[in-house]
Amino acid sequence: MEGSVEGLQGQVQAARRNVFLLSAVQALLGSAPPLTFALGGLATYQMLGDDKSLATAPLTGFNIGVALGAVAVAIAARFVGRRAGFMLGALTGATGAALAAGALFRQDFWLFALGLLLIGISGGFTQKIRFAAADASPSFYKPRAISWILAAGIVSAILGPQLAIWAKDLFFPVTFAGAFAALIPINLAAIAILVMLKLPEAGAKAAGDAPVRPLREIVLTQRFMTGMVCGIGSYALMTFMMTGAPLAMVIGCGFSTELATLGIQWHVLAMFAPSFFTGMLITRFGTEKVVAAGLVILMGCAVVAHAGIELWNFWGALVLLGIGWNFGFIGSTAIVASSYRPHEADKVQGFHDIILFGTVALSSFSSGKVFTAWGWEAMNLVIWPVTILCLVLILLLMRKGRAAKAA
Repeated sequence: MEGSVEGLQGQVQAARRNVFLLSAVQALLGSAPPLTFALGGLATYQMLGDDKSLATAPLTGFNIGVALGAVAVAIAARFVGRRAGFMLGALTGATGAALAAGALFRQDFWLFALGLLLIGISGGFTQKIRFAAADASPSFYKPRAISWILAAGIVSAILGPQLAIWAKDLFFPVTFAGAFAALIPINLAAIAILVMLKLPEAGAKAAGDAPVRPLREIVLTQRFMTGMVCGIGSYALMTFMMTGAPLAMVIGCGFSTELATLGIQWHVLAMFAPSFFTGMLITRFGTEKVVAAGLVILMGCAVVAHAGIELWNFWGALVLLGIGWNFGFIGSTAIVASSYRPHEADKVQGFHDIILFGTVALSSFSSGKVFTAWGWEAMNLVIWPVTILCLVLILLLMRKGRAAKAA
């Protein structure tokens, strides 16, 4: 008994060390998305001629990159290991940042899209960090590990937008180039931290483990499907609204770029600040109830956004959007993580993330189209059918859980 307790303590200590290092990496690499979303659409808008409908197309390239990165990180983990895979992802991000900055000097739309695609691929590697932390932790520590990784996004929420504000005129008169160039040392610093990481090999089958199930069997379970759909709904809505908000504020309502960027900063802070206690809420109230709360908060975002176009409407809606995403996405990730066995992790996570970020890419592309064609009000209406569908699925899963306990 004493040996088993000591062994469990050793596992927790190793997990905490890995979570600490991975959180630092997450904080640095996670600064790229808020910077990219704060400035990417505006930078593209100034490149385009009369037709501005493609203003968010490079941001779609970013999200396509995240989807591709979700596949690439699984391949890299298999051949070179997770640590080296994360280092490769950070190097890809530095390369993309250099291309994006160079594209702004040349006013080259397609080169800028390529740069954002590579930054997105790096983001796909970064998205794997939450699973790496969970997979390297004892089962009871998984929700807290995921929460701490996402809590590191508080640093990202400050670092990314502040880099956007401080460095956007670094190479004046080439606006925004300095901000993307600033991502290069950020990615290199993440690589230096990853050198110290020691992760257990993922996907190894221990003696006595049940046989590996076919992917189709796993993904068709109610638990996996509910977790994936709710995760997609939370993330796609967040991206859809976050992508369009700077355009609506600056182009539609005449607010300054700085105010729009600060709105994104408050949004990203709201995305990650609740992570300090989301894991505890999941432990106390259950994963499904936390996801349901997140969906209701997303509905609150729509209400505030519908109420007007003052600065507080935009910032308030973005804050609620971030909190709703946090509860919805962390909870959904925990549901998905509980639907497969450790030796089934890589194939299930790869399938999950390619569907997730492929859908997110479509949501960012449609954001610019919907805003250009119908405006900010029409964008807010999209929240309702998505959240209602997800809420129904969560309630059905909760009902099944209660029935199982009663039996």
